Amino acid sequence: MQSKLVKIATLGILSCSFFLPQTFAATKKSAEEENIDVTQQQVTKEELAAIFVLSEVCPKIQGKNTKFTDGYKRLAKDYLPNEKNPVAALQSLSKQASFQEALKQARQDAKNAGEENNKQVCQDVINYHS
Repeated sequence: MQSKLVKIATLGILSCSFFLPQTFAATKKSAEEENIDVTQQQVTKEELAAIFVLSEVCPKIQGKNTKFTDGYKRLAKDYLPNEKNPVAALQSLSKQASFQEALKQARQDAKNAGEENNKQVCQDVINYHS
């Protein structure tokens, strides 16, 4: 069974529909127009922790890699689209007490996944395009 980190990262990487732009409900202007109710998808602490842990795990596995860095920036931006610098926002979040439990679990999940699964997730981040 794959770890939670691998599942979250793979799901996030492979699911383009997750990263659709935010849409807001339209107001009814005439009888011909319809209101569209759209809910904003929330990103969990666990998902953000899994993404942050990739920044710790992947450089250890493959060394410094600009392709990984670029893919990681795109992934972070897709999960935190309203942040000016999403990578810095993740780094800041990783220092907050309220985030520590999710971060601890994500690190354990990455450890349990093993090096081969982690290598594949790192490769997925390298190839990631939003």
